[in-house]
Amino acid sequence: MLSVNKVTSVEEAVALVHAGDTVATSGFVGNGTPDALLDGLARAFETTGAPRNLTLVFAAGQGDGKTRGLNRVALPGLIRRAVGGHWGLVPKLGALALAGDIEAYNLPQGCISQLYRDIAAHKPGTLSRVGLGTFVDPRLGGGKVNSVTREELVELLELHGEEWLLYRAFPIHVAFLRGTTADTAGNVTMERESLTLDNLAMAMAAKNSGGLVIVQVERVAQAGSLSPRAVKIPGALVDCVAVARPEYHWQTYATQYSPVYSGETRGVLEALPPAPLDERKVVCRRAALELLPGSIINLGIGMPEGVASVAQEESLLALLTLTAEPGVIGGLPASGLDFGAAMNTEALIDQNQQFDFYDGGGLDLACLGMAQADAVGNVNVSRFGSTFAGCGGFINISQNARKVVFVGTFTCGGLEVDVSAGKLRILREGKVRKFIQSVEQVSFSGAHCLKANHEALYVTERCVFRLTPDGLELTEVAPGIGMDDILANMDFVPLRAKHVGTMDARLFLPEAMGLRHSLESRPLEERILFDAQAGVLFINFAGLSVRNQSQLDAIAHTVEERCAPLGRRVPAVVNYDGCTIAPQLLDPYAEMVEHLTERFYSRVTRYTSSAFLRLTLGHSLASHHVSPQLFTSSREAFRALASAPLAAKKANQH
Repeated sequence: MLSVNKVTSVEEAVALVHAGDTVATSGFVGNGTPDALLDGLARAFETTGAPRNLTLVFAAGQGDGKTRGLNRVALPGLIRRAVGGHWGLVPKLGALALAGDIEAYNLPQGCISQLYRDIAAHKPGTLSRVGLGTFVDPRLGGGKVNSVTREELVELLELHGEEWLLYRAFPIHVAFLRGTTADTAGNVTMERESLTLDNLAMAMAAKNSGGLVIVQVERVAQAGSLSPRAVKIPGALVDCVAVARPEYHWQTYATQYSPVYSGETRGVLEALPPAPLDERKVVCRRAALELLPGSIINLGIGMPEGVASVAQEESLLALLTLTAEPGVIGGLPASGLDFGAAMNTEALIDQNQQFDFYDGGGLDLACLGMAQADAVGNVNVSRFGSTFAGCGGFINISQNARKVVFVGTFTCGGLEVDVSAGKLRILREGKVRKFIQSVEQVSFSGAHCLKANHEALYVTERCVFRLTPDGLELTEVAPGIGMDDILANMDFVPLRAKHVGTMDARLFLPEAMGLRHSLESRPLEERILFDAQAGVLFINFAGLSVRNQSQLDAIAHTVEERCAPLGRRVPAVVNYDGCTIAPQLLDPYAEMVEHLTERFYSRVTRYTSSAFLRLTLGHSLASHHVSPQLFTSSREAFRALASAPLAAKKANQH
């Protein structure tokens, strides 16, 4: 077989791009972004005036918010159209879009990521529910950024009585990718990269479109010398590779190279300093109160990054699986311009695979930012005022996570607070309100969330809201904060919970909160409570680990203490999220439930997001003539409890 050397210079590689081509680029912030190729393309255009009128396609944001990444190619005449997920890190390109100098689309990052696979397979597009009820929905704009953008790339369909969105496919003429080592035959490995992203899917999409695959690498090896298991992009898909100068091939935009990010070594997490106590940490701490053992969690860019730091400080990481949308599973996600990379990851998968998992409801919890929220629970993070951030993976994640916690300060633009002595004081109010009557653009639909039986919380430094069918409900207020500090700085009057609580004072103290200890050692007296006004017994086993018979005895005793004095059987709701029961105790536990049901419960619903616990506990309950049904969310459980006819429900659930 004739051996072809596919190694070429950056200049020769970018010269293969022709006027009018559709160019797809890989990268996530600075992770895997082919800066040498982007810089070479920009230089070629500035020098020769060619190529012109390119269509640029990118899933994640690829830039540093200033000059690197896709900011390099934000040149009038070079780009005619851009189809992108996250725009916040490419302000130069965003400025062209907002000015109407280019056609521009903002589509969900995950849908673009998945679209590469469908383009490769010659499918008509990507069929998804992601984006329904948001600005991506054709009825609300179809993701078009400006008035010069007219072609519809998103189509509304109805299949089997349900609404779907079709993200239309189009050919990819050139793919700009990045790896670590290429052999002269074009096989590419990624051993020093922090992410694998969509490189393989993009290469297949370009190849099957009759296009070119150009890969930026650090170094070249002899053909046949690379382990086939290490090759991430087969040479059969690659047309040429170009070696980048080191300054164009940093691992991230903040780190030239870290063996921790590439998985060569593991970092010492305990050596990381805790974040300073300020309003951001208060918000992240309150969000961290929603973390439960065994949960799979996504943390968004910006303020949500701080939740990972809190989890580490509180020794919770070992109990959780934190993820990031480009493919990180486990470990500690990085922040800032390292965002997308992670320390001590358990696994790394391709970005499109991660979004398959997210879109299918795999996330127990997501912590995401919010720029605006309105009276019916809609959230905007994508476009507000003169800011064009784009949605990134926000729509995929927020729409499909079983529970989403939106985090942000209550106002912005000059907000100053004092956090001390377990209280919060507002020193200077922010000029910009975040809680407004109607958001400027719907990135998250409150109505869609309720329809899906998901939960949503809105956490700020001074108060917490939750989404209800009637709108946002105020549930907690920070110590030191009066109602005027809240109501006078929002454009609508929220509902108020029957009992508006006080935010945990530990959030406002400098020392660690001891979350792991309180989670694991929370007394049963606080977990099993009877609400006399509602007439319902609430049993909260979230995070409880049942390891011995004495705990079963204590549970039975506490339930009897709560229920026996009532003189009647009562309805109950049981939360099993994050609960673990030792295998040898499943049968004794179910037997205990059977006895408690006969004595104290009129009807019961229970829930957990863990499919494993639903299966194992459900089987044990059924063997003791107790209904095995466990719902997946609290909303489903409470709805079932309210709708079940009291007389028809024998106490056969716990």
